[in-house]
Amino acid sequence: MKIKNSSFVISAVSKTQYPEDQLPEFAFAGRSNVGKSSLINMLLGRKGLAKTSSTPGKTQLVNFYDIDGIFRFVDLPGYGFAKVSKTQKAGWGKIIETYLHNRETLLEVFQLVDIRHTPSAEDIQMYNWIQTAGFNGIVIATKADKLNKNQIQKQLSVIRKTLGMEKDAVILPISSQTRDGKYEFWDMINELFEANEIEIFMERQDGSNKLLNNE
Repeated sequence: MKIKNSSFVISAVSKTQYPEDQLPEFAFAGRSNVGKSSLINMLLGRKGLAKTSSTPGKTQLVNFYDIDGIFRFVDLPGYGFAKVSKTQKAGWGKIIETYLHNRETLLEVFQLVDIRHTPSAEDIQMYNWIQTAGFNGIVIATKADKLNKNQIQKQLSVIRKTLGMEKDAVILPISSQTRDGKYEFWDMINELFEANEIEIFMERQDGSNKLLNNE
């Protein structure tokens, strides 16, 4: 898939600050150190577009990124950082729930978990929130380059069991370093557009206009 332009749009604290147009959106949720920014940068081929906070867990913002004026990625506040107050943790929850329950243009939520670790209580809660809001919750297992193939399969089973995922629920191992899983991710995006009966045309590498693909 050839992306011509991707750009930061806005950091929103409340729903009144969300973009007002009707572009489809895909949201990314996960712990503050799970690699959301790195994943977004890798997928868009824009190093440094999504910036990592120098103080994990402090930022309570919903960050919107435009992709060729056709759809958006939305980076939700990271959760689970230990060195914050209960008030701040409650703030994360309110901001995330407000977005999930009030964004009509949201097509799906990707929940990121670190493939090396068993999902935390916060991860389980987030997965339940996503499903309660009416989304499938596609699990992205980050940092897959840190494990070998056998370890990956073992950890995928642990993640699936811990989150209580259905047998046919999607979980994708991915690495922002090696880009493994990148094309599979874009295949899922294409399938989500098709499932929602949205035709998205983007320019291919050869210059022709085709339905969104992962080239």
